[in-house]
Amino acid sequence: MTELSLLIRTEQPIDSEAIERLHERAFGPGRFARTASRLREGASHRLELSFTAMVGTLLVGSVRMTPVMAGEEEALMLGPLTVEPAFEGRGIGAALMRRSLDAAKANGHTLVLLVGDEPYYSRFGFGHIPPQHLQLPGPVNPARFLALELEEGALARAKGIVSTIPDTGR
Repeated sequence: MTELSLLIRTEQPIDSEAIERLHERAFGPGRFARTASRLREGASHRLELSFTAMVGTLLVGSVRMTPVMAGEEEALMLGPLTVEPAFEGRGIGAALMRRSLDAAKANGHTLVLLVGDEPYYSRFGFGHIPPQHLQLPGPVNPARFLALELEEGALARAKGIVSTIPDTGR
């Protein structure tokens, strides 16, 4: 197998249509009904913390971070993390994750939340959120609601409902 010439770069506004098509191929129309997707409605993800994976001019992966409030604690909601199905299993998702988490930490963020598979995300340091500690505004399997502290004690300070920070058009 040949080596991919992969470029991870900050998401650009011109990427949004290609990313939406990627989400459609990877997750299908049911993605809009998921709690994590509904939570992100009406909120803008942070471009400086969101990245794309490019092979030449082809966008093959994307990860986004959206600011949220976890009770009274500011946090980030990671997702979706998406890789073009034909390019899965080549480390693209892991490269996107590392880049996004490094950017979040470098920008002073203290807590990242996501809904996903613990066996995959645990290698990046994500773990289960204690029962009843944080609640999403809709149904979610508690075993898939995960957190990563970028600062010790951030998860302990975050208690209550997770909500988006309204988009102020900035």
